[in-house]
Amino acid sequence: MRPVTLFTGQWADMPIADLAPKAASWGYDGLELATWGDHMDVHKVLEEDGYAESQQKLLSDNGLSLYAISCHLVGQAVADKIIDGRHKAIVPPHVWGDGDPEGVRQRAAEEVIKTAEAAHKLGLEIVTGFTGSPIWHLFYSWPPNLPEDIEAGFQETAERWTPILDRFQELGVRFALEVHPSEIAFDGPSWARALDAMGGHPAFGVNFDPSHFGYQNADYVRFIRDHGDRIFHVHMKDVWWSDVRTEAGTLGGHTDFGDPRRSWDFRSLGRGKIDFEEIIRALNDVGYEGPLSVEWEDMKMDREHGAAEAAAFVKRVDFPPSDIVFDQQFSKASEG
Repeated sequence: MRPVTLFTGQWADMPIADLAPKAASWGYDGLELATWGDHMDVHKVLEEDGYAESQQKLLSDNGLSLYAISCHLVGQAVADKIIDGRHKAIVPPHVWGDGDPEGVRQRAAEEVIKTAEAAHKLGLEIVTGFTGSPIWHLFYSWPPNLPEDIEAGFQETAERWTPILDRFQELGVRFALEVHPSEIAFDGPSWARALDAMGGHPAFGVNFDPSHFGYQNADYVRFIRDHGDRIFHVHMKDVWWSDVRTEAGTLGGHTDFGDPRRSWDFRSLGRGKIDFEEIIRALNDVGYEGPLSVEWEDMKMDREHGAAEAAAFVKRVDFPPSDIVFDQQFSKASEG
């Protein structure tokens, strides 16, 4: 069975010394650690003797393993065209610096590389994260988008990320982009185009999260079957969407998550509309054997209750693929 892990990004306000025993008690096998809060400091991994070992020992003392680390926050700043106060709020002060946009992008790229180096030192093969996008502001084509501007955006992203991915490859670490609105890839066609722009770079793959496909009405099961060889990591996350018209539609109307006027919202696993049965069957078909990492979000549920029920849900829905050919036994029996 695949290990069930917890992504700690939404728990970064809680010290890892408190979160680790809780995660173990909720039934998790391991963690996908955020590189913010005090969960995993990449600079301390690289510069302080004993730090990496102490963080890993903290997990192992609680019966947990470390499967991946995340650079979602700094990754966002690598290729975004608009760098503003939103980024200042999420990147480390040394990455923000004086706030000059190109300087932020360059320092963010350096930080992603350091994350790969830290992952290598920790014995990990996967870093999950975001890329940012120089063309997300063009996702709706009005005024009509110019095709050359869209192509330039994919090429700029490739120019910024290829040197980063080259370093990942040197280290034996792979980058798993969470295909997600506001990134260079946010659905099937945009992922295929991003991969092509990257020249099919072997270190560039997907952190598959079906929730972001669901509310877009994009086929998340087909994505697995079409791009299974590039699925490096999986987030288990659920989402609900309305089957009737709502006051705020798919674009959200600038409402906050949890607003009852919305047409969709993230839900605790098993309480939304994502078909996890078909996801597991598709992951089995493409041979994915990595962790199933719970990214828990539900604005209207206690998060500790939700994290515990999510771990149980994933363990209940997952199953190993068959190692026999169905009905073959009948022919063998007849031969005897």
